[in-house]
Amino acid sequence: MHTTPVELASGSWATVLAPQLAQFVAVARTEHVSRAAALLGMPQPTLSRSIARLEAELGVALLARHGRAVSLTRAGRELLASAERALAEVERGAEALRADADPATGLVSFGFLHTLGPETVPGLLHDFRAANPRIRFQLVQDHGAAMVARLLAGGLDLCLISPLPQDPRVAVRRLDEQRLNLVVPAGHRLAGRRRVRLAEVAKDPFVVLETGYGLRRITDELCANAGFAPRIAFEGEETETLRGLVAVGLGVALLPPPVLPRPNVVELAVTAPRAVRQIGLAWREGQPDTPPVATFKRFLLARRGSLLPGEPEPPPAR
Repeated sequence: MHTTPVELASGSWATVLAPQLAQFVAVARTEHVSRAAALLGMPQPTLSRSIARLEAELGVALLARHGRAVSLTRAGRELLASAERALAEVERGAEALRADADPATGLVSFGFLHTLGPETVPGLLHDFRAANPRIRFQLVQDHGAAMVARLLAGGLDLCLISPLPQDPRVAVRRLDEQRLNLVVPAGHRLAGRRRVRLAEVAKDPFVVLETGYGLRRITDELCANAGFAPRIAFEGEETETLRGLVAVGLGVALLPPPVLPRPNVVELAVTAPRAVRQIGLAWREGQPDTPPVATFKRFLLARRGSLLPGEPEPPPAR
């Protein structure tokens, strides 16, 4: 079976050569075994045996020996070029990791729901950066199931999520809850009300997010608690698009409060069942935090109960 350079299974060349490359490069650069051993902080006989093993494993002579001085053979020159490129790449990777973990300038990969993007997350980052101006962020917007998958794959450090995941591999802390309104067209029969029971729209068409989105799951559960299954007219991927569909009379929706009022819709408080969604902070269970991630996690956990901007009561119907 062919073994590629990236495979590190037992018996691959990368596994065999990796521990000895830096030693070989040190000898090749100094052209002296004793000087290379001193630079590496190891006994000269140990280094000599290591280079001899490397030559035996490759089946070629890498060095021409002149006492304790050495010069490179043709094979040695070829290996040196490859070894220097490999070690430089490792050095770049290690430096990038060190930079990402730096307490003052490191990187946080932070995920959040699309609905938290327009106002909540910018406000949080503004407040955090006031005390930590040089910490960098990689921001990812996605739905809940996709963010859990990214957490478990190591692609996210932290995420704001709803509903709270029930996965033993994911640690989660509830931070806040957000009211969900029943959004109806301005000409709807209930538009003159301020508060409604969800059962009052059991026969109305609903516009909802696609299956897999947390808000869709919450909508289905709230309707079930009210004694009906929603009659789905349209499915979408973005809440403001759903509001637009409501505005032109294509259905009703359960949505978080808008950042700005939208014409031709009325936002009604739902009195039964209690219509809220829990917002939590999630991370991979057992994952050690780098210093910048730990700093941002403490900041978010300290915002428990005050994560979301103040939400005004639904305006009176027009």
